Amino acid sequence: MKLYTHEQAPNPRRVHIFLREKQIKVETVQVDFMKGELKGEEFTKKNPAQRIPVLELDGGTCISETVAICRYFEEMYPLRPLFGLTAVERATVEMWNRRTELNFLMPVFHVFRHGHPAMAELEKPQIEEWSKANRPKAIEGLAMINDQLEKKQFVAGDRFSIADISAYVGVKFCRPAKVDIPEGLDGLQRWLKVMEERPSIAAKATSPA
Repeated sequence: MKLYTHEQAPNPRRVHIFLREKQIKVETVQVDFMKGELKGEEFTKKNPAQRIPVLELDGGTCISETVAICRYFEEMYPLRPLFGLTAVERATVEMWNRRTELNFLMPVFHVFRHGHPAMAELEKPQIEEWSKANRPKAIEGLAMINDQLEKKQFVAGDRFSIADISAYVGVKFCRPAKVDIPEGLDGLQRWLKVMEERPSIAAKATSPA
């Protein structure tokens, strides 16, 4: 089993944090997307969408998409659950993870991919106006998460979950995307301190899992 990844990319980082939380070790293969390796014929066979991360199982099956990979590991290694314990918890985690992806992560990604000069070769067409349009959307999504964290310990309630991983990676990606986090988001700041004390977050990005 191999995980095709890049330690600096946000979606692969979500999987790495997930694996560290569940204490799972997986062989990794670094893919240099800035050098066009995602466009290569061999990698395209593994994921026609030409995106990382990709998990290649021993039998040759390839699983792409961040949450799909995490769900595979959740099913295979049910200890330390990160998708909830009860039906209500699982639905709530799914809801908040999806809200985080659609309303915060994706806008931050669009700001970066359509606004950063280094992404011009990868994001075609690169539309600067789309980058600008997504900047306020990212802030709105962040405010939504903050409102939840004013009421709950974690993004999906009182238990740490994949929704926290998604939100944390998005917050940290705001810096390279040059999305300024507003002041006064007290719930978010309280939660960030808690998050950065977790071993899975504090671990170096070069960790094998």
